[in-house]
Amino acid sequence: MGFKGFFEGGIASIVAGCSTHPLDLIKVRMQLQGEALAPPQTAFQTLRPALAFPTTAGHVHPHMGHISLPPPPPRVGLVSVGMKIIQQDGAAALFSGVSATVLRQTLYSTTRMGLYDILKQKWTDPNSNNMPLMKKITAGLIAGGVGAAVGNPADVAMVRMQADGRLPLAQRRNYKSVLDAISQMAKNEGVASLWRGSSLTVNRAMLVTASQLASYDQFKESILEKGLMKDGLGTHITASFAAGFVAAVASNPVDVIKTRVMNMKVEAGMVPPYSGAIDCAMKTIRAEGPMSLYKGFIPTISRQGPFTVVLFVTLEQVRKLLKEF
Repeated sequence: MGFKGFFEGGIASIVAGCSTHPLDLIKVRMQLQGEALAPPQTAFQTLRPALAFPTTAGHVHPHMGHISLPPPPPRVGLVSVGMKIIQQDGAAALFSGVSATVLRQTLYSTTRMGLYDILKQKWTDPNSNNMPLMKKITAGLIAGGVGAAVGNPADVAMVRMQADGRLPLAQRRNYKSVLDAISQMAKNEGVASLWRGSSLTVNRAMLVTASQLASYDQFKESILEKGLMKDGLGTHITASFAAGFVAAVASNPVDVIKTRVMNMKVEAGMVPPYSGAIDCAMKTIRAEGPMSLYKGFIPTISRQGPFTVVLFVTLEQVRKLLKEF
């Protein structure tokens, strides 16, 4: 019975992940906007305050003299980023890193969905057939954390493959597949690089799983209890969209930091751009403002909504098909 939950959740997650992959890719590109403007890592570095007035004239450092800062590029939106990717690299580029998405969903989502299902069965009141909201959240936190730890190598590979197209040709990593990405990272940067940003991945996954799975169950139960709709496609879609919105709001700040830490280039003998998650968050906020943590929110919600809908609608259909098994 427990294995069945893993299988059902895995199939639904892979279908949802592949169908919404282009939106996820656009989200990653938008989250990295402005990062190239960060000043080089030096002992005298000072970051421009988030609320300082922009200037194209540069500033004078007491020790280094006049330093010219390039004007910031204009922010571009969801459609603009998508069109730019298609114009530069073709429509197929929207599916860059899809092999990593499949592996990530196979490892991460299969684990979290199956584990959540097991905990749900154990913690559901047999008399009322309901599970309290706090227990749902706790189950989501546990399932998400374990799933993220298992799937982190695929997550790092996916972020890098999705971000590769924004780099100049000479700087691109040009991974051939998710397995090539993982093997190159292990060879060139050490096995530990496969778990780079793992604390962020785990924190994000705990937030997403707790907010997404728990809120879906809660919204669905509330709709059915109040008799607003019958248990069918309409209820599943409504509960899914609501759960997707909650998950996007809760996870976006951690997601931005995770994307930047995983994507950073660490070269031998050079100081890494970020020493860790907190350092990345502070530098991002100082250089780009606090709302930079919600970069890519429109594609996040645009992706999280459909992803959650496809995930749970597919899950409900797979459960119906496998009901007799």
